[in-house]
Amino acid sequence: TLKAFEEKLKEWQAQQVAFKGSEAGKASAAKKAEKKEGEEEVPEEKEVAPDEIVDEDVVVELTDEEKALHYRKSAQPDILDQTLSKCFMDFSLPTTEEGFDQVTFEWASQDTAETVVKDWIFAKKMTQRVENVQPGQWFKDAWTEWARTIAGWKRLQAEWKDPNKKKALLAKKAEAKKKEAEEKGEEAPKEDAPMEINADDLQVSSVENVADIGSGEPLFADFTYEDWALLSARYELHVLLHSFKKDVEDPDRQSFSEKDLGFYYQKYTKKNWALRSFAVDTMEKFIDLVKDTVRLAPQTAFLEPLQGEETMPSAFVKLAEEHRRERTRRADAGDESAELKFPRTSGIAAAGAAVAPGSVGRLAPQQPLRAPYGVPNGGGMRPAGYAGVVPGAGTGGFKRPAPPTNTPTSYVAKRPTFGGAWKR
Repeated sequence: TLKAFEEKLKEWQAQQVAFKGSEAGKASAAKKAEKKEGEEEVPEEKEVAPDEIVDEDVVVELTDEEKALHYRKSAQPDILDQTLSKCFMDFSLPTTEEGFDQVTFEWASQDTAETVVKDWIFAKKMTQRVENVQPGQWFKDAWTEWARTIAGWKRLQAEWKDPNKKKALLAKKAEAKKKEAEEKGEEAPKEDAPMEINADDLQVSSVENVADIGSGEPLFADFTYEDWALLSARYELHVLLHSFKKDVEDPDRQSFSEKDLGFYYQKYTKKNWALRSFAVDTMEKFIDLVKDTVRLAPQTAFLEPLQGEETMPSAFVKLAEEHRRERTRRADAGDESAELKFPRTSGIAAAGAAVAPGSVGRLAPQQPLRAPYGVPNGGGMRPAGYAGVVPGAGTGGFKRPAPPTNTPTSYVAKRPTFGGAWKR
């Protein structure tokens, strides 16, 4: 406390007075007086290391780049990129309207400073990703419709390739035409043999209904795993790029670069983006597979959609069919590079499976693995729908063993009643 400090100070002052009055104090004072009357003490010279010697004749000149800097650049950033991307859009210069009495610009004029800040924010827009972007309603509606549509197309292809289902499919279409004619009051068409149309002779652009080219055959009847994967990639990137512009609502941000594609793709589709799913190792090689749908802008290297916003999903089926026919012609001509072979992974190329926005895939619940009767249960797990067969067991499941043969046949023990008596 202050009182204790004052007491300590008085005690110290008393000790100083006592020391000066003592013999030691007088001797110290006399020694100091002798030094003042004599020559000044010369300090000892310290040895200087060779690397610390500075040549005073050397003139240091700054480069033009160094002269243009108004602050020192640090190797470590003051703020993380992830944090900066969330707030740099709100950066601005101080003004008197904010309550400042005066704003002084020391390094440059106000107009120059405003230009520097504006250019810096624009440059950040070109490199920083939008961390808080969320899929809008337009994307959600398009994505839901796409999931329903592509599932129906795949189901239709499977029915067309199955002879029995194909026959039923044609009969259903004939019945639909008959019913339509009756509703219009026209004469029902005769039940002749189905129209024979060679799909390869048709121009893809002339097909009105991709689910029926006229004979009941869908335009995508010959699609393989690779064709479905590229079809999905086309449409998914198409809606992603158009939706990004809508959701960001920034005229300076019309798209994004390749390095941020994985982030936005997962943000919107809830799926991972991987070039290896298409058996390529660079974005340029992938773009070559879907060059009718997306491209890399020459100036900015940003992804750009080539189809209009309102392009229907059926148009992408036609693009995929044109691409398939082109590869077929090249393969027939001996071009081995025309053949595609994608790995069957669970990524984007996995049959183009669509996931509803905001949903997360769930694994089927696991069920305990039951051991045969009489065998200790090992506590193993088996997936739902497990259809494995234990050696020696039938396909209908496990069978309990027959009861022991030494059980007396004249007397059978039964469970006692509540009264405790046994029944014969």
